[in-house]
Amino acid sequence: MILIDKALAARAAESRPIGVGLVGAGFMGRGLINQIVNSVPGMRISVVVNRTLSKAENALRDAGVTDIRVVEDAAGVDAAVAAGAVAITTDHRAAVAAASVDAVIEATGAVEYGCHVVVDAIDAGTHVVLMNAEVDGTVGPILSARAKAAGVVLTGCDGDQPGVEMNLVRFVRGLGLTPLVCGNIKGLQDEYRTPTTQAAFAEKWGQDPYMVTSFADGTKVSFEQAIVANATGMTVERRGMRGADHAGHVDELTTAYDVEELRRAGGVVDYVVGAQPGPGVFVLATHDDPKQRHYLNLYKLGEGPLYSFYTPYHLCHFEVPNTVVRAVDFADAALEPLGAPTVEVVAVAKSALPAGTVIDGLGGYHTYGVAERADVTAEQRLLPIGVAEGCRLTRDVAADDVLTYADVELPAGRLVDRLRAEQARELPSGPSGG
Repeated sequence: MILIDKALAARAAESRPIGVGLVGAGFMGRGLINQIVNSVPGMRISVVVNRTLSKAENALRDAGVTDIRVVEDAAGVDAAVAAGAVAITTDHRAAVAAASVDAVIEATGAVEYGCHVVVDAIDAGTHVVLMNAEVDGTVGPILSARAKAAGVVLTGCDGDQPGVEMNLVRFVRGLGLTPLVCGNIKGLQDEYRTPTTQAAFAEKWGQDPYMVTSFADGTKVSFEQAIVANATGMTVERRGMRGADHAGHVDELTTAYDVEELRRAGGVVDYVVGAQPGPGVFVLATHDDPKQRHYLNLYKLGEGPLYSFYTPYHLCHFEVPNTVVRAVDFADAALEPLGAPTVEVVAVAKSALPAGTVIDGLGGYHTYGVAERADVTAEQRLLPIGVAEGCRLTRDVAADDVLTYADVELPAGRLVDRLRAEQARELPSGPSGG
C-alpha cells in the first residue's frame, strides 16, 4: 500500500500523470476532484462526466481549475488534455474511450446507468474504480468476470468501508490469522427513514436526501457488507445480518460469536450500531498455532480464540486516488468478487404498497435493502433491490414483505436485467457454508 506514494512521485517527476475520468459530480465527486487537483501529484483529472454540465464545471472551478472545455467525444477529451485543459461532457463514452484516460471512476450511485459505464469501459479496455457499491452488489460478479477476460481491472474503492475492510482482511491474513467476521460500524439504523425524514441532514451537508436515506435505512450497509462477502467468500448468519446494538468498543465483540459456527459458515459479514471506534470497521480473526496465540496475548490482543483488529475511520474520497494507482500501475484491485456471489441485497417493503405502485429509487419511500445468502435469493427468486427501481407491483404487499420477481413487472430493455441473467447463468450461487 505505502509504495503508491513513490509510484505517484515518479510519475510527477517524469510528467506522466495518471489520467482520470470521473463520472458523477455529486457530493463525493466534488470532493474527489478537489483531492486529485490539489493533493495528488502524479495524477490529473482528464474529464468529468455529468448530465448537468454546470455541476461538473462548478466542481472543477471550486477546485481551482480555470481551463475547462465542453467536449462531445473521446477525441475532444484528448484534445482538451493536450492543451492543458480539463474536459467536461454529458457522454460517459467520451471518457471511457479517451486515450488520455487511464481509469474511470464511477461515482453516481445509479445502478442502470452505472452498468452502462462499466460495460462500455471494459469494452474500451479502460480500468474502472467503483464508488458505486450498488452496481457492485447487484452485478459485480459478472462485471468482474468480463473485466478479467478483457484484461481490465474493475475494483471497489479504498476509503469507503468495504475497501477499508478488505485492506484489513489482507493485513490480518498476512499475519497468518484467519478472518472470521468482517464488520461495519454504524451510528444509526432505522429501516423506515425516508427522504422526508432525512431532508434536514442532507441539506446541512449538501448531500442528496435519497443517498442519505440509503445510509439510514440499512440499504447502504447491506450493499457494503454484501460486496465484502463476495470478495472474501463469507456469508451472513441470517437475513439482514445480526446488526446488534453495541455501545462498547469492538474489542468486546470477540466474545459475541461462536468460533466453530463461524468456521463452519466460512466467516460472516456483519455490522454493529453505536460501537467504538466509529465510524470505522473491524475484523475478528483466529489463529491455529498455540505458539503464535501466546505472542498475540503478549502483544495485548488477548487469549483468543478471536482477536480484534480495527480501523477507526474511513476517509471516503481522500483515499480513492490510492485505488486508481493500485489499478493502473500495479494491476491490483482493492476489492473484487471471488466468483459467484455469496450474498445479495434484496428489496423489502417499507410500508404497505398497493398493486400498481412503481417502486422508487434506492433510499426512497418504498423499499429498503437487506443482505441475504445468494443461494436463498436465487432459490426463492427474491428481488434484488438493485433492480427494483422502476418495477411495477402486480399485487398488494404488506410492510416488511420481502419482494420477489413474481411480485413485479420489470421495465423493458434494461442492461441490469440482462447482466443479472448472464450472472445467474455463468456464475450460479451454490449453498453457503460448510
